[in-house]
Amino acid sequence: MTETALTVHQTARPYGFPTPDHFAFVESAPPVPAPGTALVENLYWSVDPYHREMMDGDFALNAPLEGRTIGRVVESRDPALAEGEIVLHRKGWRTHSVVAPDEVRRLPRFDGVPLSAYLGILGGTGLTAYVGLTRIAQLREGQDLFVSAAAGGVGTATGRLARLMGAGRLVGSAGSAAKAAYLTEHVGYDEVFDHHAAPAADLLAKAAPDGIDLYVDNVGGEQLEAAISALRERGRIVRIGTIAQYNATGAPYALRNLPDIVEKSLRMEGFLVRDYPHLQEELYEFVVPHLQSGRVRLDETVTEGFDRIVDAFLGMLLGENRGKTIVHAPTN
Repeated sequence: MTETALTVHQTARPYGFPTPDHFAFVESAPPVPAPGTALVENLYWSVDPYHREMMDGDFALNAPLEGRTIGRVVESRDPALAEGEIVLHRKGWRTHSVVAPDEVRRLPRFDGVPLSAYLGILGGTGLTAYVGLTRIAQLREGQDLFVSAAAGGVGTATGRLARLMGAGRLVGSAGSAAKAAYLTEHVGYDEVFDHHAAPAADLLAKAAPDGIDLYVDNVGGEQLEAAISALRERGRIVRIGTIAQYNATGAPYALRNLPDIVEKSLRMEGFLVRDYPHLQEELYEFVVPHLQSGRVRLDETVTEGFDRIVDAFLGMLLGENRGKTIVHAPTN
């Protein structure tokens, strides 16, 4: 185990887009676990869009940030946590974490499935996509789907799961032509547009001229408005995130077609994945065989080194990632 521990603190509230100056790396000796806890040396860190929203008030200043993390128990003072065990917990953005047994989830090990998958398609990211498709949207075979921010972690997971579930036409939006090409060539999307190229309503109408049945919304704003217009009667909208507003400093985008929700009998529903932990095993049963067969591959952008976690986070907000953004501690 290393002799020095690092934690990342948020030092100020951002106005608009955050910068490295909003963070500080704090060095200390590794913490000592108290009775009933264990010390975990962290191996993988999840970097997620919702962290930006948390920076506006949910994260305490000058205190370690939180996030999903996978690590190895290196010192235990509780028999329920064996040394050497691999666990997932939420005390991330630090190299070492002290956890109690009720703060961790033990990870099953499936042949051929890397640990990073438990932060991506087998983790909160994949569970978000799975819940959105099966419980909220109730996707049925042959239905047409539009996914915004389709090249992100949830967007790529949604595309892969929807394809496995027999979705019809699968349309996405992304932030560049290169990302659009990746989604159509590797993930299973039928059509993906660069949302910078033209008004979203025009781009979606061209990509899905016959309309859509479902919209998985990671963005909000103009793309949500375009989807409302494109949805057929009794269509469904799954609200997952509002990336378009996370760094905005002005008034939120004002939707101009809200009456369509009534006129077309649309349903719009949001959810928090933390309310669906009981579906974790169901997700494993559905996805793991396809990971093992190679039908589903991991979509992830991995940054090596905990000292680059802030760079990975800011790069994700700038759209530099494809799939899930993960930080990995290189092995010595």
